[in-house]
Amino acid sequence: MVEIITIGDELLIGQVVDTNSAWIGKELSQAGFDVQRITSVSDKKQEIQEALESATRRAKVVLMTGGLGPTRDDITKMTLCEFFETKLVFNEEVFEDIQQFLKGRVKNINTLNHDQALVPEKCKVIRNTMGTAPIMWFDYNDSVVVSMPGVPSEMKEVMTKEIIPRLREKYQPGVIVHKTLLVHNIPEAVLAEMLTEWEDALPAEIKLAYLPAPGRIRLRLSARGKDSKILEKSIQDQVDALMPVIGENIYGEDDLPAAEVFSGFFRKTGKSLALAESCSGGYLAHLVTSVAGASDYFRGSIVSYSNEMKEQLLGVNGKDLERYGAVSQQVVEQMAGGARKVTGADYAIATSGIAGPGGGTREKPVGTVWIAWAGPHNDVLSKCFQFGKVRERNILRTSETALIELMQMIKQGKL
Repeated sequence: MVEIITIGDELLIGQVVDTNSAWIGKELSQAGFDVQRITSVSDKKQEIQEALESATRRAKVVLMTGGLGPTRDDITKMTLCEFFETKLVFNEEVFEDIQQFLKGRVKNINTLNHDQALVPEKCKVIRNTMGTAPIMWFDYNDSVVVSMPGVPSEMKEVMTKEIIPRLREKYQPGVIVHKTLLVHNIPEAVLAEMLTEWEDALPAEIKLAYLPAPGRIRLRLSARGKDSKILEKSIQDQVDALMPVIGENIYGEDDLPAAEVFSGFFRKTGKSLALAESCSGGYLAHLVTSVAGASDYFRGSIVSYSNEMKEQLLGVNGKDLERYGAVSQQVVEQMAGGARKVTGADYAIATSGIAGPGGGTREKPVGTVWIAWAGPHNDVLSKCFQFGKVRERNILRTSETALIELMQMIKQGKL
């Protein structure tokens, strides 16, 4: 029903990442609309026109962002005039908004800013309180075309307050309900095989999607209808039926980053946390502190990258380092215990591994990672993982796995 067109050479050459369409798609889905296609085109009249012609044939709603600035490469307005066979006219309200927005920022309104008050005669103008480019709404046959600025803050403001409410009033799309389950430590193909019977029994109105990422998978259940409560109950019934199959591997039921899920859970425990990091190099601490409220429970992290620091700061036995190596069960467990002792935290996590791309051996290839978790009763658990050959991915997987596993261990009473 909806197509999105983003405009700008910078999107096509990778200079700017298109976050607009992702945000619009998410908001429209929550409002009950189906996004059928997203297209990015260059700042060329022919490309914009061809994208418009194709989109208006397929979709009831076409949302465009970009190309509305004051410079020569911003040609969206003129292209829209040609497409809708109209002309530019001066809009006093838009000019007032421009003057108000630029007040105190520039001494004089120049010709380029003045000309931003020119709008296609056939459009309905939606005023932009966050910038100088007006939003243009076109009723076209039985469809709607809306052109918005590419600046994310301006686009989000008008989408939230103006565009989505108007579209809902016009089309009354019903509701779409999504439920996302966060699954850890099961490969996608294995998970799909495990869920065959459950998936085959899903009601027709519920659709299932697998969304894999390194070390975890998001299972998204979606249902469309008129009554959100009925849909939510139908989805919850399926979630309840899934729990006996993979319940121990589900660490969250909201589509959130692992660090946010962990933070929400760990803060409720009322316990404190410390970290001892080697191969993760502080990235684990970064994840923890990236979520507001970490100061409620996080004591700190010791990045003991060298063997000397492991001995001096964490009390790791030098003979064990020499005998077993830094990447070993013996060493990582001592690191976790040492972090608890030094910081006085209730729980501690330690990481030691070979992130790569070099440094691996036949016995310990690149991607070998030991993680240990120390608990409030002086008990320590540890696991060895084989994450792969890509350094950045190994560091990410080590850090996220460390948090998820601790959360699951506490839930299951293992630590």
